[in-house]
Amino acid sequence: MKKIIFLDRDGTINVEKSYLHKWKDFEFEKNAIEGLKELRDLGYEFIVVTNQSGIGRGYSTEEDLKILNNQMTEKLKEFGIDILECFYCPHHPEKGVGKYKVDCDCRKPNPGMLLRGIEKYDVDIENSFMIGDKKGDLEAGKKAGLKSILVLTGYGKKIEEEIKGEYPIGKDLLDIATILKNKNWR
Repeated sequence: MKKIIFLDRDGTINVEKSYLHKWKDFEFEKNAIEGLKELRDLGYEFIVVTNQSGIGRGYSTEEDLKILNNQMTEKLKEFGIDILECFYCPHHPEKGVGKYKVDCDCRKPNPGMLLRGIEKYDVDIENSFMIGDKKGDLEAGKKAGLKSILVLTGYGKKIEEEIKGEYPIGKDLLDIATILKNKNWR
């Protein structure tokens, strides 16, 4: 069984930019690469789970997303960080267009993407985590049976007070690696 860190992408791995879909606009969050290296060294593997309603709204295509995610994973490989898979949800229940206007099980806070990852990669749920910067990320992790941690990058600071005491909080991925290393997540 694998110890997995499920990671939201925008606001967690990379700087939050409205409907990001081009590599030229991609920028890693502060301490993201260092944090992922530390987490890797603690024996974790990584799966990205990301809502991408910009596809459903017609701002970009699934192909744009796949190209961007491939560029991100290739860049991370240069630092010895492997992403097992990038799961994404292109849907939006109200603002989606055509086939993307769906109330699905994969859009966080629903746990569909995480559950697919858990099944596909034989995940050790007891020793795996969901890390994200939005309440929906944390709720999806909880619904999937994982421990969730809020990261204060992206939108994290906006919900910090709201979720205090309910979920552990780290200022960035490097801080979260320290929390997990010291087992301070309980």
